[in-house]
This record gives sequence, structure tokens and C-alpha cells, in this order.
Amino acid sequence: MTEVSKGDWKKFREIVPEWQERYMAKLNKEYIKILSQDKNASDNFWQLSDRIKKDQKSPGVIIEYHKQDVFFDVIRFFKDGVITDEDLADFSDDFRNTIKELKKRFI
Repeated sequence: MTEVSKGDWKKFREIVPEWQERYMAKLNKEYIKILSQDKNASDNFWQLSDRIKKDQKSPGVIIEYHKQDVFFDVIRFFKDGVITDEDLADFSDDFRNTIKELKKRFI
């Protein structure tokens, strides 16, 4: 697999917090819907608790930065609905092509 360039690695580290904020804003709206359901308060609470536990595993919420994992982290961002192809517009052609090939294999 291609090694991530210094420029793409820098861009990745700069853009991830933006992606995470956007994703967590989406999650917060979904959490409000869960809490607003016409069910017992305890049912809503436990449903939300389970959902948050699941969502905490997404790179859209928390991620450890490791250069060797960048391509697979981006694939996880796609799988979790954190980003779209447009979010990679500022990355190099090599980076985008590698992601394109990985998406064919894993998504």
C-alpha cells in the first residue's frame, strides 16, 4: 500500500477535528430524537446509553493518530458516514486514488 505523504498526513490531522465536530453535531440531533420519543424515560435513557457506547467507537468521535493507519481510518470515516468523497478534495491524487481502491474492497 502507498505510504501517506507528509502533506496528506498534515492535512488529515488538521481536518479530522472539523469532521468530528460535524459528525457529533449530527449525533446530537439523533440523540435528541431518542430522548424525545414517546416512551418511558428509562427506555429512552437506556437506548441512548447503548447508542453512545456504540458511537464512541467511531473515529468520528475519537481517534488516535497513527500515520500508518490513515488510509484505514479514512475508510472507517466513510463506513460510519462521517465523510463523503467531497471531503477529500484537498488531498493529493495519490491519496484519493488509494482511498478509492480501498473503498472498492472494504465498503
